[in-house]
Amino acid sequence: MLSIEPIPAFDDNYIWLLQEPPGSGVAVVDPGDADPVIETLRARGLDLTAVLVTHHHQDHIGGLDELRQVWPDLLITGPADRRIRALTRVVGEGEQVRLPGFTTDFQVMAVPGHTASHIAYLGDANLFCGDTLFAAGCGRVFDGTFAQLAASLRRIAALPATTLCYCAHEYTLANLGFARWVEPDSPALLDRSAAAARQRRAGQPTVPSTLALELATNPFLRTSEPAVIAAAADFAGHPLADPTAVFTALRRWKDERYD
Repeated sequence: MLSIEPIPAFDDNYIWLLQEPPGSGVAVVDPGDADPVIETLRARGLDLTAVLVTHHHQDHIGGLDELRQVWPDLLITGPADRRIRALTRVVGEGEQVRLPGFTTDFQVMAVPGHTASHIAYLGDANLFCGDTLFAAGCGRVFDGTFAQLAASLRRIAALPATTLCYCAHEYTLANLGFARWVEPDSPALLDRSAAAARQRRAGQPTVPSTLALELATNPFLRTSEPAVIAAAADFAGHPLADPTAVFTALRRWKDERYD
C-alpha cells in the first residue's frame, strides 16, 4: 500500500512523497524545488529513486537537475515534451509505470488542457493530477484548449468516486470562493468551505480530496447540473449548447472576474 505525504514548496505547491513499505523505493511527484525534497529525505536517511512529472511548468520541474546531481541514477518519468529536458523515460496514454522498489503499477492518463502534454498517474485509487484538477477547481488553459481540458475533466469524473485526487497546489479556499459564486445556495459547498477553513487554520493541507467530494462541489465537474448551466449562461449572456460550452464559460468567468 502506498504511503503518500506532502512536501510543501514555494507559497502553495505540494510535492508528493511516495513510499511503499516494506519496499525500498522513494519517489516524488512534480518537484519544482529540490531543496525541500533533499532536506526531507536526508533528515529521514532516505534515497530518492524516482520522479513522476505531470507537465512542463517550472514550478513542477525546477528541481529536477539538482535532484539528479544528488542522485545520479534517478529515474525521471514524464510526458513527451521537449521542454522537460531531464526526463529519462517518456510515457503516454495507457502505459503502465512501475517505479524502482514499488509494487504499485501507475496507469498513465493523458489529460491535456492546462498544457498540451499534461498527464496524470493513477495507482491504487490515488490520482496524481498535477494542475488539471484542483480541489474545488481546475487549472487555467495555457498551451492546451478549453475543449481539451473539459474532456480531461470528464475522464477524471468517470473514475470511481472513492478515488483520492492529489493536486499540486493549495488553492482550495480560493476555489471554493468561486464555486460559491456559481452555486451560492449549495449546502455541500457551505459545509466544504467551513471544513477547509478549519483545516487551514490548523495548518493542515486540504488535499487530497475524494472524487465524490469534487463531484458534489467542484463547478468544473458539474457542467451538466441545471444551477451551474444557468450561472454560466448568465455570465456568457446567452444559452450554452453543451457541457464543453458551460465549462468554457466557467473557466473564462473565473479568469476574468475572480482570479
